[in-house]
Amino acid sequence: MLLTGCVQYDVGVNFDNSNRGQLVQHIKLAEKLTSFSGDYVYEWLNSIERRARKLEGTAKRISQEEVIVTIPFSNGQELQTKFNEFFNSRSPQTSETEADTGNEEFPKIASNLLLTQNNFLLVVRNQLIYDLDLRSLSLIASKGNVLADTGSILDLKFALKTPWGAKSIQRTETAVQPEKQGGQLVWQLQPGELNHIEVVFWLPSPLGIGGLLIILFIWGGIYLRYTFMPDPKLELAAKSVVTE
Repeated sequence: MLLTGCVQYDVGVNFDNSNRGQLVQHIKLAEKLTSFSGDYVYEWLNSIERRARKLEGTAKRISQEEVIVTIPFSNGQELQTKFNEFFNSRSPQTSETEADTGNEEFPKIASNLLLTQNNFLLVVRNQLIYDLDLRSLSLIASKGNVLADTGSILDLKFALKTPWGAKSIQRTETAVQPEKQGGQLVWQLQPGELNHIEVVFWLPSPLGIGGLLIILFIWGGIYLRYTFMPDPKLELAAKSVVTE
């Protein structure tokens, strides 16, 4: 009971449009957890910072126990690649140095994000599917001794923020029901369980909108030219008559 709320881990995906967004993570550890196993959790935060920098992200250390990581992406495919590479710490990209620091002691967590995009000229339809297997976190142990149920220790959330909102789809028994908080959807992830998130949302397409504006600009120029300005052929004909 003394460890309640020891780890707060918020993951947010923020879309500005179909070609720009940020993956934001906010991790905060309670002092009682760091005093209990400081070296272990501090190394975990350090590994998060290292992985963020490898993916061209930034890490802002608010305090020794709190960090905010921001990883930019320019399209859906890049988000999918960076997200999966970041959260699958046992990917081939993991360096030998990180492995030597004790990453093998962390529980194995299967995380997979899939983002499908369909372009409809002015808008882009996005279908995001996220599967997170947290069954390895059913119990937390240290040196072989069970400490507590992780449900009372970990506060894990996944948030999605888009310009026009999003619609959650409940197709499986493991689907997590989100809550709407302001302009975003927030899912409370359950340690010790399979977590499935599926959502559909629409984004404006800067390329399509820009192309439409160019077409309208050209059409407007042609309209003004032939509506409010004299026809060059008539001017040439009039000059020819005057000359003769």
